[in-house]
Amino acid sequence: MTDADVVSLQHTVAWATFAIAFVLGIAMSRSNFCTMGAVADIVNMGDWTRMRMWLAAIGLAVLGTQGLAWAGLIDPGKSIYAGPRLLWLSNLVGGALFGFGMVLASGCGTKTLLRAGAGNLKSLVVFVVMGLFAYMTLRGLFAVLRAGTVDRVAVELAGGQDLPRLLAGGDAALLGTMRLVLGVLIGGGLLAFALVSREFRHDRGNLLGALAVGAGIVAVWYVSGHVGHLAEDPRTLEETFVGTNSGRMESLSYVAPTAYALELLMFWSDASKSVSLGIASVLGLVGGSAAYALATRSFRWEGFQGPEDTANHLVGGALMGVGGVTALGCTIGQGLSGMSTLALGSAVALASIVAGGWAGLRYQIWRIERMI
Repeated sequence: MTDADVVSLQHTVAWATFAIAFVLGIAMSRSNFCTMGAVADIVNMGDWTRMRMWLAAIGLAVLGTQGLAWAGLIDPGKSIYAGPRLLWLSNLVGGALFGFGMVLASGCGTKTLLRAGAGNLKSLVVFVVMGLFAYMTLRGLFAVLRAGTVDRVAVELAGGQDLPRLLAGGDAALLGTMRLVLGVLIGGGLLAFALVSREFRHDRGNLLGALAVGAGIVAVWYVSGHVGHLAEDPRTLEETFVGTNSGRMESLSYVAPTAYALELLMFWSDASKSVSLGIASVLGLVGGSAAYALATRSFRWEGFQGPEDTANHLVGGALMGVGGVTALGCTIGQGLSGMSTLALGSAVALASIVAGGWAGLRYQIWRIERMI
C-alpha cells in the first residue's frame, strides 16, 4: 500500500463516518434522543421511557460490538476504553463534572450539536466553549493538572479492563466464547429491560432512536476497526487505524472531537491537519440535525434569555469540556462506545455521569425553590 492509498483510505473512513453520523442526526432529532432528558424525566416525573431508549441503544451496541469482535472483524482491546490501565479516578471525577455540566448547558455534547444544527445559538456558544476547554484538557493548562493528579491514580490490569478478557484470563480460545456469552447476556438483558415496557414498544420514535444509535456505534467501530485498520502503515511500518485522532480504533464520541474540529478550523492551512473520524462525526451530526429541522420546518433561531442563562451555559460547556476529556468520553463516548466494549472504566464513567446529572438537576430544583 502506498501513501496515496493511505490518504484515500482516510477519506473513505471520514466520509463513511460522516454518512453514519448524518443519519444519526436525523434519527436522534426525530426520536428526541437525549441522555440528560432521560435522567431529568426520571427525577422530575418518574418516567423511564427515554431512559429505556438509551439502555436499549447500549444493549444493541453491546450485542453488535461483541458480535464483531467474536467474528474477528475488530478488536475492542485496541480502543482507548479497554486498555490495561484502569483510570478509575479520572473516570469518576470527569464523569461527575460532565454530568453536572450537561444539566447547566441544557444537554450533553451530542444534544448541543443537535440543537446547534436546528438553529439554537446557545448551543453554538456551548459548542465553542466545550471545544476550547476540551482542548485545554487534552493539551493545554488543564492537561498538566489532569496528568499530575487524577490520571496518576490507576489500576494496572495485565489482560485489559474489558470483561471478556478479564474473565477469559488470557485464554485465547475462551475469549471468543466470553465475548459471545457476555454480549448476549448484558446486551440482551438491557434490550429486554427496555422492551418489557408496553409504552416503549408501541412508540416508533423510541424504537427508531434506540436502533439508529446502537447500530451507529457498531457501524463506526467497523469502519474504524476493520475498514480503516492497517496491520502495517507504509509510513511507520507499525499497526495503525487510519483517520483517527488517537491512532487507535474509535467509535462515536462528542467532546474531544469538538476540540479537534476547532483546531482544524484554526489551523486549516496546516497540511498536517485533516478531517478525522471524530471531526467527520461532528459535522455529520450537525448536518443531519439541520436537514431534519429544515425538512420539518422546526428550524428556529434561539438565543440566551438573560445573564443567568448565559452564565449557566458557559459554565456547563466548560465542565463538559474538562469532564469529557478527563473521563475519556461523554454520554455517547463512554456511555455507548465505551460500554459496548464492556470496559470497567466505561461503567464507572457512565455511573458517574448519571450521578453528576442527578446532582445538577437537584441543584436546579434547589435554585428554583429559593426563588419562590
